Amino acid sequence: MGDITDMPLHKPVMVEEVLDYLHPQPGHIILDCTVGGGGHAIKILDKIKPDGFLIGIDKDMEILQTTKQSLSKTAGKFKLYHADYSDIDEVLRQADIDKVNGVLLDLGVSSLQFDQADRGFSFAKEAPLDMRMDRSCGITAQNLIRRLSETELAELLWKYGEERRSRRIARAILKEEKGVGITTTRQLAAIVERVVPRGKGKIHPATRVFQALRIAVNKELENLEIFLDKIYNYMAVGARIVIISFHSLEDRIVKNKFIEKAKQNIFRVLTKKPITPREAEIMENIRGRSAKLRAAERI
Repeated sequence: MGDITDMPLHKPVMVEEVLDYLHPQPGHIILDCTVGGGGHAIKILDKIKPDGFLIGIDKDMEILQTTKQSLSKTAGKFKLYHADYSDIDEVLRQADIDKVNGVLLDLGVSSLQFDQADRGFSFAKEAPLDMRMDRSCGITAQNLIRRLSETELAELLWKYGEERRSRRIARAILKEEKGVGITTTRQLAAIVERVVPRGKGKIHPATRVFQALRIAVNKELENLEIFLDKIYNYMAVGARIVIISFHSLEDRIVKNKFIEKAKQNIFRVLTKKPITPREAEIMENIRGRSAKLRAAERI
């Protein structure tokens, strides 16, 4: 089992852009809904001290334990909660806070999770087919595959992975599952490679399949919708929300919700088009190349 304390440090994406749009000030109460390794949180704490307060949420208890140690080295005040960001109302009730001055949501899998082989997020390493961000609950990707029919699996791969060969892949996956069974990441990736010809591009044929399963296992899109329909109730006038997404499905939801709330005179959209990482940052952190940042302000 990989030890998270041995993992390389997580590189937060677009730190300067996050701080610019979030605009944290001394005394602010800031909500980091996916605190992860604390990369953004450390920078935010520096801006809101000495009297500011940061609430960090993450559904990954293993990462939270490491993050608490990292943030404790700063002078800022914070409290961490093991929860899903869709349960923001319950977290703020526990924190006894009515309104916040800023909200950050950095979606997707963190480098810390991705680099832990036993988590099953990457097909680059042999690992159990898990993919749960919170290993204390929910079903694994392996169990999800076992529960689905061929039609259901094909629909899932199309809906969450936008995989054009979803039917062919689903058929091959379930054939192997009913035969020898599928238990590991590389086994699943090999099945996809056999039925999907590898193109000239750098994207591995199994990338969309792994994305689709991870989104389904963690209910990522459903939770994002729930969160966006709640969060404005807890934002003070002038509070800003910054969301970083890593694929078109998430970005589309964020864009449409911001527009919807703007029409209802709840939000003022600050980003007409999504902000993307600068070339220099992509060179340093290739995993951030697909990041898109959108921001809005409570009115």
